[in-house]
Amino acid sequence: MKNLLLASALFLAIPITAHACSASDFTIQNFKVAAGSNGMNSKMIMKGQLVNHCAEAAAAQVEVQAKDASGNVVASKKGWPAGTTNIAPGQAVTFDLGRQFHYDPSMQTYAAGIASVRAW
Repeated sequence: MKNLLLASALFLAIPITAHACSASDFTIQNFKVAAGSNGMNSKMIMKGQLVNHCAEAAAAQVEVQAKDASGNVVASKKGWPAGTTNIAPGQAVTFDLGRQFHYDPSMQTYAAGIASVRAW
């Protein structure tokens, strides 16, 4: 009985190291931008799919950058497409970060990437 208790205590004392998901475990697919201004109204659409390729459920924060013709960042915004919900392995969530941007005619190119990863 003492051996069983000792063995149980050792297992509790040893930290369990799980595989932590990283930015390289996520991809952004089908990222497309539509931008335009119609008088006083401007609308940005920045849609894509965030895919979890990690072996565990996790979430990723997406960063979208809008750049001018010289490649300088004009605006940058971050968002969590799945909110505070983990994305299951192999699953994808659709996102649109366009509502966070204000149309600027100097924006010429756009890039989307993974800013951070966590498990909720």
